[in-house]
Amino acid sequence: MKSLVDLSRKIENKLNNERELLKLYNEIEKPLSVILTRMENWGIKVNVDYLKEISDELKIRLDEMEKEIYRLTGESFNINSPKQLATVLYEKLGLQPVKKGKKSLSTVSDVLDELFESHHAIPLILEYRNVAKIKNTYVDVLPSYVGSDGRIHTTFNQTFTATGRLSSSNPNLQNIPIKYEWGEKIRNAFVADNGYYFLSADYSQIEIRVLAHMSEDDNLIRDFLEGKDIHTRTAAKIFGVTEDKVTKEMRRQAKTINFGILYGMGSYSLSRELNVSQKEAEKFIKKYFESYEKVKEFRDSMIEFARKNKYVKTLFGRKRYLYEIDSPDHLVRNNAERIALNTPLQGTSADIVKLSMISVYNNLQKSNIDFKMLLQVHDEILLEIRDYQIDTAKKIVKESMENVVKLKVPLEVKIGVGKNWYESSL
Repeated sequence: MKSLVDLSRKIENKLNNERELLKLYNEIEKPLSVILTRMENWGIKVNVDYLKEISDELKIRLDEMEKEIYRLTGESFNINSPKQLATVLYEKLGLQPVKKGKKSLSTVSDVLDELFESHHAIPLILEYRNVAKIKNTYVDVLPSYVGSDGRIHTTFNQTFTATGRLSSSNPNLQNIPIKYEWGEKIRNAFVADNGYYFLSADYSQIEIRVLAHMSEDDNLIRDFLEGKDIHTRTAAKIFGVTEDKVTKEMRRQAKTINFGILYGMGSYSLSRELNVSQKEAEKFIKKYFESYEKVKEFRDSMIEFARKNKYVKTLFGRKRYLYEIDSPDHLVRNNAERIALNTPLQGTSADIVKLSMISVYNNLQKSNIDFKMLLQVHDEILLEIRDYQIDTAKKIVKESMENVVKLKVPLEVKIGVGKNWYESSL
């Protein structure tokens, strides 16, 4: 017991010497821990029978794909065996790997992506893997976590991620897919109690808004203040067209570039993401920084700050140490530089979401709303609200989240309501 007391005092003394961290603890992490405990105790209701229906559908789909893969390749084999799959693709079918080296004959997804158009079986193999993962990782496993109350009680972790984001375990409900048909169906299995609705509150482009604030880029700030669709606006600047001439494909590429810049993506990675040449990707990055000059300055300043101080921090003082920023290994050093840019943005966004959870929780309580805070996933907060109080709750949640901090650009929150998680997230 004495050692625990001594440890507590050491931590307290360290926090007292780090005023920003003490404030972070007192104003964010400590009050949030109480809320997370209640969220874990409440849990979230799951329709197990519906999951069983999805599992049966997935089994039928996997059987269909398996037969078609066998037909296309001309033989039966274990699709889940990397060795057998490699034999079929590279020896029997004679597919030529894109790259040379030890991993050239690999069957990992990245390699198969590069062979996507080489044979009709490749897209189907990749889809087979995706469907099998959804079945084996989520649909067939989630029912085992459902308690006697019909609800899943996940564990929320405050200290597992380097950026400060919350994580979820036993089971991980933050990795439940949202895209594609099967992801939608899984989220349909998470349902509100009788007499209640789910309310989903999701920040729109919070990390790019944090970037606008921290970089103080006039053009980026102006785009948000004018209520522009930031991806359309970026596309117009990069491709040199008016906004009304921006196509869906241009906007998609601009969205990839916007988020690529956040994560310190270089021309090589961007070229792979956009499926364009590295030279073309370099041109996109150059055009982006010409349009948002202070973003480039901010990016450079974060790396210099990390080199000098061996850490970076969020707007709220959360630190991430980066001793590897001076590594002689250029791969290690480059990764540290990407982290130096991403952590202040992603970490600040995470801190804002945590502050929002506290604000939403307290304001709903003050207004005597019958509610449960269920999940926090990425930039979304999911609540369960009494049906006749839903309109009042929507206003309280939106105002709480949009006004929790004042940035140079407005925070925007999208609210959705439904009887299940998927409906509320639309």
